Amino acid sequence: MRTVVKFFLHLTTLAVFFASVPAFADDAAPAPAAAVPGAPSDDACKANPQDPVTQGGCLVISQQKGNCVACHEVQGANLPGNVGPPLSSMKQRFPDKAKLRAQIWDPSVNNPRTAMPPFGKNHILTEDEIDKVVEFIYTL
Repeated sequence: MRTVVKFFLHLTTLAVFFASVPAFADDAAPAPAAAVPGAPSDDACKANPQDPVTQGGCLVISQQKGNCVACHEVQGANLPGNVGPPLSSMKQRFPDKAKLRAQIWDPSVNNPRTAMPPFGKNHILTEDEIDKVVEFIYTL
């Protein structure tokens, strides 16, 4: 009985291997990957984007301004932090966009012991910059 089980395990392993080799895979073209929202590239930020979502993403990854990725994981960001929660599923976590904005403006209102700086209260970001960050984060 063991020999039969081993045979089928080996057979399954071979089938998986050959299915992954292009010459043996189905001829059908793979479906295009769905666009995954995430951080803009450095090149996109250097190109002086005009849309608020990309501008907000540039603030999120900027070491001179928001620098959110120092503490938060953001899809596509280089060397994201892990001190704060990952910035994902933000519409589900913050159905009310105003609450997300308030959290960025002064997180100590909801958690007096937070390590997150109050970006609005301490004038780290302007009101316009906070709005752009919210627009970007809401896409995650």
